[in-house]
Amino acid sequence: MKNRLVIPFVKWVGGKRQLLNEIKKLAPKKFNVYFEPFLGGGAVLFELQPKKAIVNDINSELINTYKVIKNSPEELMHSLSLHENTVEYFYKTRVKDRGDKFKELSDIERASRLIYLNKTCYNGLYRVNSSGQFNTPFGYYKNPNIVNAPVIKAVHEFFKNNEIEFMTDDFDVILSKCKKGDFVYLDPPYDTSNLPPNFTGYNESGFNRDSQIRLKECCDKLHSKGVKFLLSNSATEFIIDLYKNYKIHKVPATRMINCDPEKRGEVEEVLILSYEQE
Repeated sequence: MKNRLVIPFVKWVGGKRQLLNEIKKLAPKKFNVYFEPFLGGGAVLFELQPKKAIVNDINSELINTYKVIKNSPEELMHSLSLHENTVEYFYKTRVKDRGDKFKELSDIERASRLIYLNKTCYNGLYRVNSSGQFNTPFGYYKNPNIVNAPVIKAVHEFFKNNEIEFMTDDFDVILSKCKKGDFVYLDPPYDTSNLPPNFTGYNESGFNRDSQIRLKECCDKLHSKGVKFLLSNSATEFIIDLYKNYKIHKVPATRMINCDPEKRGEVEEVLILSYEQE
């Protein structure tokens, strides 16, 4: 039985909660090991709740937070309870990654800081500048749910009772571990080559067309090995042409990642499969 409290504990750019029903319908019912190279908020991982998984994200602070929830949930919740929802405290906490002392913080303190900033910053948007420093402003929420104990405990139990391995590496490193019978869900930074200018948030990572092509070449290798993959991306001409030899499903999605509410709205995305839908 799946635990309905096993859900994302942070809001992340490009989160897949609204596409979960479509992804769940398309995902294979049986597989050996689940792989997810672009984990982010983990919505698909938590929806599928596999017994064995290898997940990855290049954001080391995010992966540290996952590990802390797995290993030290009580200590994390205590640390979260100490935070203050004030402007002064927020910016004092936000600026900690600007100096060398940030390295002196414990894993628990770093995880607590990430969740706190995510819960209290504007629009819950985890955003960093070119130096990797968190730079989203204060959100002015009256009662943010900083200590979501039921979710943290449920996610901890899921990690504890299953074989979930965490990595922080390039996507090709994790994909090289896949074997026949495994299943991979890929949610890379989206291609923005022919999307409207207001579609922002995915192209700040340096994941350009060359990266998209390199990922597609990895997908071809997966397919040749008998590894099933499901990939999500924006429905640009470039992506549709790149994966034209695979099964492509177009789906509407509402993106809420622009700081200007008037520039948010519906965009078209694709779900690409390498296998016959069950």
